[in-house]
Amino acid sequence: MIDPQGFPSVPPTTAFPTSLRPQPPRVYLMEMKTKSSDSAEKQDHVDFSEKKKRKGMTIEGYTIDGLSIAGHETCIILPTLNLAFDIGRCPQRAVSQQFLFISHGHMDHIGGLPMYVATRGLYRMAPPTIIVPTVIKECVEKLFEAHRAMDHSELKHNLIGLNVGEEFQLRKDLKVRAFRTYHGIPSQGYIVYSLRHKLKQEYVGLPVSEIKNLKSSGVESTYVSDIETVENARDYGHTHLSEIIGYADRFQNKAILLIHFSARYQADDIQNAMSTLPPSLAGRVFTLTEGF
Repeated sequence: MIDPQGFPSVPPTTAFPTSLRPQPPRVYLMEMKTKSSDSAEKQDHVDFSEKKKRKGMTIEGYTIDGLSIAGHETCIILPTLNLAFDIGRCPQRAVSQQFLFISHGHMDHIGGLPMYVATRGLYRMAPPTIIVPTVIKECVEKLFEAHRAMDHSELKHNLIGLNVGEEFQLRKDLKVRAFRTYHGIPSQGYIVYSLRHKLKQEYVGLPVSEIKNLKSSGVESTYVSDIETVENARDYGHTHLSEIIGYADRFQNKAILLIHFSARYQADDIQNAMSTLPPSLAGRVFTLTEGF
């Protein structure tokens, strides 16, 4: 499926940060409970990083953590930028992230939201900034109202609604912009980019449009086998690996992270499918398979 600008349509996606602000030509790759204690002393020493347990990976200088299993939960964490995309069931290591971006309202992407805010409050962390599609902001506000009524807690947070194309300043050197995605319900992805006041030497003399191309992206690839067809993927607003391969010559990204694989697969199935990638993709495609 091609959008009006001639680029492939994609389902809900997590777009990973880039040091450069992106502009067309664009290709977007698609798309937990915390421990508590009655002891204030123990609360002060909780380690949310789980450094010894988590697998994680480093892509283009960014540490990436989390998990993404279609229908179960998706939460992609970038600790060096203090942010996460979607919250899944609220994995413990996501709690320490100050910024959270919600792509859409399906439970496997937003179910842990109240726990995320409540746990940050429990451990006296600063209220988080949560960015959601404007179309679901009112529903999210009602969700928190219901939990406040049941829990009698403040659930402090800063809730921001963004429409496609709108931007929000996260900090002095970091912005986020929402872009359109395609799914069964209203959804959007996010591009996080840094603001630089001085060009690196490697970019001097390049056209502005080229400088603003994506550096790295994250994309959903729910189906990877021949048993499921592209049409099957479309029925659920997802993506088939064969579509990504079909558009291999359009990806200008330095790195591509595939997420949101179907729970029907095992890690070996996913890795075997990756062996079919053409040379133009093979050296820069990574997979998030924690939990498989």
